[in-house]
Amino acid sequence: MSDLVRFTVSAEKTLFDKLDKLVEESDYDNRSGFIRDMIRDYLVEQEWQTDEICLGTISLLYDHHARGLSERLTHKQHHFTGKVLATTHLHLDEHLCAEMIMVQGPGKDIKSLADTLRREKGYTPNWLQAARGEHWYDIYNPKNE
Repeated sequence: MSDLVRFTVSAEKTLFDKLDKLVEESDYDNRSGFIRDMIRDYLVEQEWQTDEICLGTISLLYDHHARGLSERLTHKQHHFTGKVLATTHLHLDEHLCAEMIMVQGPGKDIKSLADTLRREKGYTPNWLQAARGEHWYDIYNPKNE
């Protein structure tokens, strides 16, 4: 690990209590690790607002019987030509499908595609994972699932 720097943060008691509850409910041993990862997540989220080239996956779960959903998802992906590298589609049961979409391009374009797919009705929330250098980040998970 790089050189550690200690710093003090002031917060209202109610905010501090909420932070402690989040740390307690997580797999973190202490506040420091939790806060470090919150900062990293925020920095990665900011990168998705830039033109830096990112590689990632968007994962969707949906009922393929939802009227026209498969066609709408495919149609929307075609509006991001050159950004969608590959799509893998799995039939999980008679109704439920999983789709993983590998994407590459400027961060803000990939985030726009994920947001566009997220607005479709009939699926469970999507996830966007990003690779930057040698690290993978879960950077978009609207319900923190």
